[in-house]
Amino acid sequence: MKYGKYYFIIIFVLLIKLSLVPYFKSKELGSKDTPITFLLTPSVDAEKIATSADELTRFLHNETGLHFQATFPTSYIAVVEAFGNNKADFACMNTFSYVLAHEKYGVKAAMRIIRRNGELTYKGQFIARSDSGIDSLSDIIGKRIAYVDAASTSGYILPKSLLAAKKIKPSDEVFGMRHDNVVTMVYQKQVDVGATYYSPPDPKTGENLDARVRVKSQYPDIEKTVKIIGYTQEIPNDPWVFRHDMPQDIQKKICDALIKFQATPKGKKALFETNSAEGLSPVSDSDYDVLRAMIRRFGGNLEALLQKKK
Repeated sequence: MKYGKYYFIIIFVLLIKLSLVPYFKSKELGSKDTPITFLLTPSVDAEKIATSADELTRFLHNETGLHFQATFPTSYIAVVEAFGNNKADFACMNTFSYVLAHEKYGVKAAMRIIRRNGELTYKGQFIARSDSGIDSLSDIIGKRIAYVDAASTSGYILPKSLLAAKKIKPSDEVFGMRHDNVVTMVYQKQVDVGATYYSPPDPKTGENLDARVRVKSQYPDIEKTVKIIGYTQEIPNDPWVFRHDMPQDIQKKICDALIKFQATPKGKKALFETNSAEGLSPVSDSDYDVLRAMIRRFGGNLEALLQKKK
């Protein structure tokens, strides 16, 4: 009996230890319990994004030894707010969303996507059906137009700014939320005009690479049925970004791994399917000042621009 009190103490200590185990799990960023969260821009269908994300997380883990978790936001602004809610460590963002996220939460651009032939800038396009009688931007007056998303650079900010500067007023504005959706809406005559990203044809094959290609498997005649009627000005390509307090050593590991990823067959395929990109290159925040200047001319307040969606 004299040892009874010791048994009680031992059992008590064991119970306390077991109850506290969950609180002592590793909180180190990149550990299995605290994986690095990254977000992919919602520009294509979810299935393609998920497949590409799986390839990327496996590669990043194998290269860095860190653990990663991919999430798939439903809108561009959701990517921005994820940084404000501590739900994102790094992300591939569209250009306008980055400018807003930098202003609100100090997010920093580290790399930007490279498109075919080394292109580091891109622009938007206006599309209409070939049988619509709409042949130029001036024909958009009084017509129904579909934009992508209120935070889409090529699918809203650039085309909206251009039309405003030219005093061209459509009769109605709607949002398709994805580039392929906007192309489909034009094809199916749900709207008269659409605004999406533009990418020049392959110089060797002549293959079209703009937003219409995203629905070509569904609508083989898309290039004949839907035509381009105008373009916006060019701005820097979409960036890969980190939250403001992301440890520098982890940033470097991730960037180095991304460079290796883009050189692999699976990496090339994943980048093209999610961003129509051929690769990645370093970038700095100042490279996006050209867009900031445009936004000031357009309205001045980044968040106010988003409210125009409503």
